[in-house]
Amino acid sequence: MTAPIDRLRTIMAQLRDPNGGCAWDLAQTYETIAPYTIEEAYEVADAIERGDIDDLKDELGDLLLQVVFYAQMAAERGDFAFDDVCDAISEKLIRRHPHIFSDGPAKTPEEIKAMWDIIKAEERAGKPNGILDDVPVNFPPLARAQKLQKRMAKIGFDWPDATGVVDKVAEELEEFASAVRSGEHDEIEAEFGDLLFTLVNYARHLDIDADSALRGANARFTARVRHMDAAVRAEGRTLSDLEAAALEERWTDAKNFLANTA
Repeated sequence: MTAPIDRLRTIMAQLRDPNGGCAWDLAQTYETIAPYTIEEAYEVADAIERGDIDDLKDELGDLLLQVVFYAQMAAERGDFAFDDVCDAISEKLIRRHPHIFSDGPAKTPEEIKAMWDIIKAEERAGKPNGILDDVPVNFPPLARAQKLQKRMAKIGFDWPDATGVVDKVAEELEEFASAVRSGEHDEIEAEFGDLLFTLVNYARHLDIDADSALRGANARFTARVRHMDAAVRAEGRTLSDLEAAALEERWTDAKNFLANTA
């Protein structure tokens, strides 16, 4: 009986077959598939956040397809094969878990995390890159900001605690307000970016994942608007029929209702 992963790889090879394959699949490259990979990763995270296990299974399949797709294209180009991908991650896992696969001394989660960071630093040291060069440019902006800050924190370029970041947030907020008063669009945008970057830093010091926090805010906003919309439509109207004061009242009602039913 064919193993499921082998069946998937066979299907992908058939889709990419120049003789009778799918025209769309044949037209794809590393670059054109990359946005889909990012999208599928977010859909996995969304299924987890919603607690939808059936959807998680499907989304993990979609994400796995991305790996198989890249590997198929790579094999066609002579870059690497699917087995090379598996071997690379297997070797990395063994190398980064000496406490499991050799006689590494780390035992507690804190010791294991510290050892992981040391090994990753050693791996980076063997590459001709600057300290931030391997932080992916295409990371979502909030996640990339957090990654950049964590990397610099490892060499001591960081506030010792959250107190200093609070003062920096206040400073950046004033600079942003000053830019708004100036009316210079480029300056306003730059200062707004600095403010966001500092807020991400503050979140990091509070052990908050900024990207997850914003996803949560988006989800709460969406739920409240949906509640507002349903209530108004039940009255035979739409949200666009309401004045600002009425919208604010509906928003408060939705917020209170959802808070009490959570």
